[in-house]
Formats: sequence, structure tokens, C-alpha cells
Amino acid sequence: MFGLPLHPLVVHAVVVLVPAAVIGSVLVAAWPRIRPRWGWPVVALTALATLAIPVATSTGESLEHNLPRTAAMETHTQLGDELLVFVAPLLLFVAGLVLLDHLRRRTTDRDTATARHAGPGTMAAPRIRDGQARVGVVVLAVLVVVFAVVSAVQVVRIGDSGARAAWGGVQYAPQPRHLDRPAG
Repeated sequence: MFGLPLHPLVVHAVVVLVPAAVIGSVLVAAWPRIRPRWGWPVVALTALATLAIPVATSTGESLEHNLPRTAAMETHTQLGDELLVFVAPLLLFVAGLVLLDHLRRRTTDRDTATARHAGPGTMAAPRIRDGQARVGVVVLAVLVVVFAVVSAVQVVRIGDSGARAAWGGVQYAPQPRHLDRPAG
């Protein structure tokens, strides 16, 4: 695009979406009160982040064939290929957490309403047992946090290795500032 390789442009979607998905997922996992409102938007955000990874990987492979092979590029490529292995399970776990929490809340709300309107001797069997659902929610919340942290660390490692591959031989040298002084 305009003479620029596509990878540096596309990779910014991953650089923005994965950390945003990580933050949202951790909040949804750690703060049960926000799950009903923000759970599904976080799942959608995590899905977008997951879909952006193969696009960034494929544009990176296209760029890789046009550049000389270096150890830094090899490291960057290997780390980039591993990101989907961490973010895809994050998507599955956060979706499972939100779904299970939704079903648990719906069952609890329905059972409460049924119990209020039921006569003596009436029983309504819940679809999900609350104790099992709570254990499942806790397990999924822990898995979400673990995969979110690992995904965040991996994005930082990939970004660092990409910067080293692109700019490793360039030394930053601050230039002195010239202040324009009026002649006087």
C-alpha cells in the first residue's frame, strides 16, 4: 500500500486488539458484576483480536520472503507464529465463562421467580446446579486470567523482537536542538 509493506500496518490491529482483549477479559473474569453488560462485547473483541492474528502472520510471511534472513527475524517469526496458540484458548475460555455465567444467572432468576409464584409442593428443577456452575465459573475465570497474562507477555515479546529485527542495526542518537535566537 503506497509502497509500504502491509505487515507493519496490519500488525497494529494485533498490537491494539490483543491487549484490549486481555484487559477486558481480565476485568470480566475478576469482576462478576460487569459480566452481564460487558461479557459479550469482550468476547466479540477477543474474537476480532484472534482473527487479526492470522492476517498479521500471513502479511509477515509475505514480507519475510523479501528481506534477508537474520536471527532476530527468525525469533520474531517464531514468536509471532505462537501467539494464536495463546489467544485462541483465551477466546474459548472467556466465551465459556460468559456463557456459563449467563446460564447460571438465568437459571437462578427463573428459579426465584418460579418459587415466588409456585404453590405448595411445586418444584422446578434448575437446568444448571448453582454449586457446579459456580465451580465452573471460578475455573474458567482462572483460565481466562492465566491465558490473558500469557497472551499479553507474548505480544510484548513479539513486538520487542520485531523492533529488534527491523531496527536492530540502527543506533538512536539524539540531535542537539537549535534554538533560533533573534539577532541583536
